[in-house]
Amino acid sequence: MNTIASPAASGGSARQARVAQILHWLDRVPYTLLALPLRFAVATVFWSSGTTKLANWDATLQLFQEEYKVPLLPPDWAAHMAASIELSTPILLVLGFGTRPAALVLLGMTTVIEIFVYPQAWPTHIQWAAMLLVLLCRGAGRFSLDALMRQRFAAQHE
Repeated sequence: MNTIASPAASGGSARQARVAQILHWLDRVPYTLLALPLRFAVATVFWSSGTTKLANWDATLQLFQEEYKVPLLPPDWAAHMAASIELSTPILLVLGFGTRPAALVLLGMTTVIEIFVYPQAWPTHIQWAAMLLVLLCRGAGRFSLDALMRQRFAAQHE
């Protein structure tokens, strides 16, 4: 018995093949290319916050005293710690140096902000956390000082 495929069936098959081809291509994108925008995006968020704190330190201290009220830490200590973290870890992320520890610190800071400071901002914080979790679990990628150091360390121990 002869069966003739309908035009719709062959068009559907071609579409499925094209979708499969696109998915295959996307699956092959190297993690290194994905890690770069993650590193820069997270760095930008925290760097901007840190430079804003420095731009008006009196206002920053007032915010930590009256609005942020982080538990267990005096407001001036919390302000200094936050500014230090926000100005150092973005540099580490951009360079890809100590990426995993930097991501862990920022993940902890994001958690504190979410729980104690701005719990209603969870849609933003979950985005930060998602990017930081990827960096924590997978690292900075090949275009980083972490990778360069790992490569040199491996060469010395061969």
